[in-house]
This record gives sequence, C-alpha cells and structure tokens, in this order.
Amino acid sequence: MSRTSDEVVLFHVDELRTVSESILVAVGTPDDLASIVAGSLVDANLAGHDSHGVLRLPTYVAAVRNGQVIPAARPQFESLGGACGQVDGAWGWGQPAVHLATDHAIGLAATNGVALVSVSHCNHAGRLGEYVERIARSGQIGSIVCNSKPAVAPHGGYTRMLGTNPVAWSVPTPPGEPPVVIDFATSMVAEGKLKVARAAAEDVPAGALLDSQGRPTQDPSAFYEGGALMTFGGHKGYGMSVMVELMGGILSGSGPSCLPGYDNGYGTVIIAIDVDRFSPKPRFMAQVEAFCHEIRSAPPAPGFDAVLTPGEPEWRSRASRLDLGIEIPASTRKAIIDVAASLSLQLPW
Repeated sequence: MSRTSDEVVLFHVDELRTVSESILVAVGTPDDLASIVAGSLVDANLAGHDSHGVLRLPTYVAAVRNGQVIPAARPQFESLGGACGQVDGAWGWGQPAVHLATDHAIGLAATNGVALVSVSHCNHAGRLGEYVERIARSGQIGSIVCNSKPAVAPHGGYTRMLGTNPVAWSVPTPPGEPPVVIDFATSMVAEGKLKVARAAAEDVPAGALLDSQGRPTQDPSAFYEGGALMTFGGHKGYGMSVMVELMGGILSGSGPSCLPGYDNGYGTVIIAIDVDRFSPKPRFMAQVEAFCHEIRSAPPAPGFDAVLTPGEPEWRSRASRLDLGIEIPASTRKAIIDVAASLSLQLPW
C-alpha cells in the first residue's frame, strides 16, 4: 500500500485479494469460495471496472447480515438434457454459481457444438466479462445476459421498472492476443458506477440519470433518493433490456424484475458456441486476428491515441495495474476498514 494523494491510495493486487478473502471468511464463507469471490472482485479492479471491485465488500457483508446471501451455500449443476443445463446458486455467492455454469457450458459446447446453461437463485456475480473471457480462452464464443432488481426507467418513463440488465459477449483470439469482449449494462451507466462517482464526489454523465420527479440530473445521490437510471441509446438500450428481462429472467426462473413473483435474484443465462463446428478453428482464428489488426490500423480521430478492439482496454488496464498497483479512493478504503472492524478484523492498512 502507498498513498498517492489525500483522495487515493495505491494497493498491490495481492493485498486486495488477501483483505477481501479475510473479510469473506469472517462472515462464514469457506476458504475455496472466498478465494473465487475475492478473485472476481480484484480482477474487476485490475480490468479497470472498479464499480465491480472491492468497492462491493461492504455491500456484500451487508447482504450476508440481512440474509440475502448464504455464505457457505454451494451451487449445484443439473443437466436438462442434451446441450442444456441449470445451476442452482442456492442463494450463495453469485461468482461460484456462474463460474460453475460457465465451466459446464464450455463442456457441453465441446460435446454438442452449442450449449445453454441458466443460473437460478443467484446473487450478484460481479463483472460478466469475466465469464465470457473464460469461454473465449477455451476457444469458444461466449454470451451471457443477466437481469436484476429494478433500477432503470423504461424509455419514455421515469420510474424503476427494469434492471441494469448487463450483456456480455466474447470471441476467441489467437494465444497472446486479448479476447474480443463486450460487457455493458443496458442502462447508460451501471449502478456500480454511481457508487464510484458518489465515492469520488463526481457527477455522472448527462443523460444517465433521472431524479424521483423524472428530471434529468448528474448528481449520483439522486438515484439513492428515489431516482432511476436511463437506458443507453434511448429505445435501443431499452429494447435490449426488455429482452434480457424476458430471456434471463424467465429462463432462469427468477422472473422479470417488475412482476410479482420476481425473486430478487440475478437471472443469468450463458451460451457457448464451439467455433470448430462451423469453421475450422485455425481459419477462424486467422480471420479474427486479421480483422482485429485491420480495426487497430484505422487512423485515430482527434482526441484519441489509437483505435482499440473491444476488450483491449481491460487487457491494457490489467497489465498496468499488475505492474503499478490499483488505485482505491480513500473513502472506499475507509468503508472497508470499518466493515472489517465490525467483524473484529484489523487490516494492515
């Protein structure tokens, strides 16, 4: 740990993993599950998505205390026949459940060419890009959708009716190249980005948020006072969000988030595709590599240093933060220290 300013503290990746694991174990998480969850949180920080990183630890502890998360619960896989399966997350940590589903999707796709695995009774599972990256590194195309608690207004409305409903997609690349990955909320910003902005006393982008009266605002606190997020791209993001509710929510059994009977979970559906069934893998990889090279060779527009392929910013962030450390806002550090103290843990911070 080193202090870079009054507002930011720099941590080595191993420090964050150790602290995260100790907090998770202290609330009753078995060591192996704590390692998965902590690894997921810190990997999000490494990838530059701090909204899904260790910032979440106080919220995760609160979820255990209020009974939302059963920390020792273990997910179970059930075959639904052929290329289909379902994981019951048992209301434990979401990351182990979605990791298990991802691994089964990869195996089923290798056998059947394609696979679909849903996850029920699932809590927050972190950054979806983590799972499709795993699929891409196995040489397959991956896709995942996930609905969540209402936080987003439908296009033309201003009350919370939809989840942030993220979508992620990946395509494998040759060894040594960053997988092509998209991972974004169908809201203009993810709810976790509001936490980051509020912790840093910063505004959110214009067009991302409405207050409780339906008025546009850039103050992240307005969301926590009854406001709602807006979908990206107006009706386009709205349409995608609706499809996530209907696919992720219903196929997983969680239900659409604005209907009675929704279980307050994260209805997750994973699809994996074995590219070798449709195109010989060497030829597929060569075309992907040629395409990415062509995209990166495009001249950058004013204000940009280079044209990057989707997933490349996370690749670069990971390399930089592994080398230089991860910047954590002082307010986030204090929140983690406070929650650790409430668990009778004394951190080396």
